[in-house]
Amino acid sequence: MIAAFVPIWVLTLLGFVAGRFRLLGAEADRVLGGFVFHLAMPAALFSILSRTRLSFSGPALGAFAASTVVTMALGFALSRHVLGRKPGEATIGAMAAGYVNSANLGIPVTLQVLGDATFLTGVLLFQLLVITPVVLVALDRSAERGLRPARLASLPLRNPVILGLAAGVLCSVLGWRPPPLIAEPLALLGGAAVPAALVALGLSLTVRGPDLTGERTEVLALSAMKLLAQPLLAYLFGLLARLSRAELLAVVVCAALPTAQNAYVYAREYGQADSVARGTVITGTALSMLTLAAIGWLLG
Repeated sequence: MIAAFVPIWVLTLLGFVAGRFRLLGAEADRVLGGFVFHLAMPAALFSILSRTRLSFSGPALGAFAASTVVTMALGFALSRHVLGRKPGEATIGAMAAGYVNSANLGIPVTLQVLGDATFLTGVLLFQLLVITPVVLVALDRSAERGLRPARLASLPLRNPVILGLAAGVLCSVLGWRPPPLIAEPLALLGGAAVPAALVALGLSLTVRGPDLTGERTEVLALSAMKLLAQPLLAYLFGLLARLSRAELLAVVVCAALPTAQNAYVYAREYGQADSVARGTVITGTALSMLTLAAIGWLLG
């Protein structure tokens, strides 16, 4: 099972080396990340989902959702009530603790470890359709922007990953397969998503962020929640739901994915604890390869 992570490690290391020696330029992580987010990842999601028969396990997705909600609540409580941060900052703390990188890293990890991304579809839908709106509402309120229903309603139209996912799900549900003239270019583009995402991930680890002096304890605590507490909770909820061994592995692996970069994107946009969000993303991403490999070895 550990061997499944070798390609992930190698490509991430390749990106790190390229970033360390500036082989691709100073803005490489931003440009390559934009390519993955706006073009390659939506194409990959569409190509995968449009030819996959969707079947969700309610108990498995429920176990993952429960672990996410509990972990995010713990993250919010830590930031708000223990460290005395403002509500908006605590919202980012909650997101850093429990919002998994289900797209850029989730796809390569689940394909390598689980063999398919079927369960990840449910995780993506849960995060994008349930968690994201709640986070945006909380951040809008903390920034005194109001609830702004139009902003929430237009979210799918402003996010290419959601568009690719929705289009793929629609094709799968309707049983429609796009003609080769459409499917082949998208499949070719989508094939670049996994390697490009991992190289971009390695590049991002070389970018210096703001000084985290005074915030390192919070970063480490939130990272521990993300990489240790959430997978453990997912395992316990999975046992309570009497999941099969394969389902339990899928739930725990997805719960153990590191914090999504969306946490930093939202934190920066709203001016709420951006250094904490970025530190948690980088710390969790750097350590997640070890925790994910350990989970694969223990449960695989």
